[in-house]
Amino acid sequence: MSLLATAAGACDGEGMSLRPSTPAAVVRETLDVADWRRRVARTYAEVRTIAEDDPEAAHGVWVQQRDELFAEHPASPLSAGERASFGGLDVARYDPAYRFEAEIEPTSVQRLDVATGTDGVVPYERIGTVTLGGLGTVAVWALRSYGGGLFLPVRDGLAGRPGGTYGGGRYVLDTIKGADLGVRQGRLVVDLNFAYNPTCAYDPAWACPLPTRANTLAAPVPVGELAWPEPAGGADA
Repeated sequence: MSLLATAAGACDGEGMSLRPSTPAAVVRETLDVADWRRRVARTYAEVRTIAEDDPEAAHGVWVQQRDELFAEHPASPLSAGERASFGGLDVARYDPAYRFEAEIEPTSVQRLDVATGTDGVVPYERIGTVTLGGLGTVAVWALRSYGGGLFLPVRDGLAGRPGGTYGGGRYVLDTIKGADLGVRQGRLVVDLNFAYNPTCAYDPAWACPLPTRANTLAAPVPVGELAWPEPAGGADA
């Protein structure tokens, strides 16, 4: 049974968009994406350090630096028109009730090969589950290709609703791209206040794996990054 859906053609929420048309554009976009990932990794390193004492302050740093990336970085998924009027991502206020330090409960290993349009087949393996208090249980995936990493997407009861969360779901952890909240005393930090929209939520030319049943919560999760409004007249190229 497929447990991850794919939006658009490539399995990469913060990676390459559809292939650039010229060799020079390939070089430029590759360097831009590498710098984006470098800055994301630096942000999360700072977040982990600050969160040891003050998770809410860490969240404030994350919001600010993510806004800066979207507003200024050449790899931003926002169009030129959207960046010109950008006032910040819509992120809910921090609520400590949605921060969990969860033990990964081993489960039967499930292999999942996600076919993509540009990156071939990307293999994931379910390594266990985490229980998020009364919200429910979600799967934790490992990327079984070059670079490895943990992947934890979530779709909640507000997905696709007006004023709610992105209909396709959000990412909480995607460590190969730097989105890593760490481990405390052997428990995985799963802070839903840091849930963020995959890049395909902003630009359909980008692509991303999305959660389905194994990573869907019936309960609403009103924290983290909320849905980005659809442009009224279409985005600039």
